[in-house]
Amino acid sequence: MHEVVNPFDLSPVGSVPTHDWDAVDAALTKAHALFRDRSQWKKPHERAAILHRAMEIMRERRDHLAMQVAAEGGKPLIDARVEVDRAINGMELCIHEIGALKGTEIPMGLTAAGDGRLAWTTREPIGVVVAVSAFNHPLNLIVHQVAPAVATGCPVIVKPAADTPLSCFEFVSILHEAGLEPDWAQAVQPPRDVSERMVSDPRVAFFSFIGSAGVGWSLRSKLAPGTRCALEHGGVAPVIVDPSANLDLAVPSLTKGGFYHSGQVCVSVQRVFAHSSIVDDLASRMADAASKLKVGNAIHEDTECGPLIRPKEVDRVGKWIDEAREGGAKVLCGGEKLSDTTYAPTVLLNPSPEATISRNEVFGPAVCIYSYDDVDAAIAQANSLDVAFQAAVFTNDLSSAMHTYRNIDASAVMVNDHTAFRTDWMPFAGLRTSGHGVGGIPYTCHEMTIEKMIVIKG
Repeated sequence: MHEVVNPFDLSPVGSVPTHDWDAVDAALTKAHALFRDRSQWKKPHERAAILHRAMEIMRERRDHLAMQVAAEGGKPLIDARVEVDRAINGMELCIHEIGALKGTEIPMGLTAAGDGRLAWTTREPIGVVVAVSAFNHPLNLIVHQVAPAVATGCPVIVKPAADTPLSCFEFVSILHEAGLEPDWAQAVQPPRDVSERMVSDPRVAFFSFIGSAGVGWSLRSKLAPGTRCALEHGGVAPVIVDPSANLDLAVPSLTKGGFYHSGQVCVSVQRVFAHSSIVDDLASRMADAASKLKVGNAIHEDTECGPLIRPKEVDRVGKWIDEAREGGAKVLCGGEKLSDTTYAPTVLLNPSPEATISRNEVFGPAVCIYSYDDVDAAIAQANSLDVAFQAAVFTNDLSSAMHTYRNIDASAVMVNDHTAFRTDWMPFAGLRTSGHGVGGIPYTCHEMTIEKMIVIKG
């Protein structure tokens, strides 16, 4: 059995079974056989009914699911409840998408060769889906990867993060309770070498990955020929704050976007570029707000910042911040370990652009603020990394907002909102090394299907 601990005090909170290659191979065999036997494919109304029943079960167990997210993942309970609500809404989105999966008519009479023919497309499930997930949203990410497979009629095998498997295994169990036969959705917890073998197996039609870029790109390079994929990695999210910005609105938003889940979010606010005329005021206010955040055990109602997922991550974040401080950054608040599992929310002013924390995703409770005089120079610095995901600009000047939108490298730009804003139906895509493909439930449903054409001559 694989033991799961609360990342704050490292106390046991549950366990899940582990799986060797024989078990994973059996899961792949069952899933592949289901897909190859079209007589077993589920009709759209059957899939919708299963998802609807699962959604109702999740509603009934909302408080339990939220406590589980907090206990295994260290996400503060107030945010864990929001995650569960999003996951429930995600089920509703999947049900809606079942009715939206449709093809199109293809015009045939555009040349003489097409005369006398009718053609149109329909959508079919792509095949066996294998999903590998991350720890930071242990229920909602699983819903994003597994529920679209159920909605589109794909058998799915999911491997959650080793730190947070409880929510995943429970969600799959809820699907079974709702009427989905076990072979259609299977949760496994294999070691890394077995996971890699599973992902690269030729029976896999679609690979969904959420996690670090190094692992994601490595696994993509090992996929069997024909396997499609979607990869969601991280970024070092940039924010431009211009002189016209309303700091009364910007500071709370940036604080939430930077320290939500202790910064363990792939689009967490990390690099804030503030005009020199306002940088000191902004930095002072952010430091004041960050220093007041309550750090503690995520299962407590008053906790605002929980632990990092593992003690070694606390040490890594501390090392990056110490390096920035030694390189000339001013530590306005935080900058210290509070325990083996927690780090104080930290605001850094003007770290070197070459510092590790300026160039890499910190995935911890730290926000860097940089002063600028030329907004194009700030945007150039924001664009200088090999990652690009979501970005933001705070301004009351429409031309300034549009200038940033047009010139900053990002798949989405938030105006007067933090970079971590997301709804589950909008496109969510990392660019460059930040990912491949497009997430968001409607887009995932689309990618888990193929468009199949019929041409009738007569």
